[in-house]
Amino acid sequence: MCISVEDQGFGIENEKLEKIGKAFYTTKETGTGLGLMITYKIIKEHQGSITIQSSLGVGTKVEIFLPTV
Repeated sequence: MCISVEDQGFGIENEKLEKIGKAFYTTKETGTGLGLMITYKIIKEHQGSITIQSSLGVGTKVEIFLPTV
């Protein structure tokens, strides 16, 4: 199964894209940097994967792949 979310926003810089999902990485002033790290862990525990593709000025696409039962 694939869950796909796509926008046509600003996009994410490559430098930031590489850090997404790492513990304590946040771009928010009051963020903890744990939300996406926990999300990645839960998806992995269910034998799934997540991909993020982004282009500046074009947008971002997030795909979550989970096995079917």
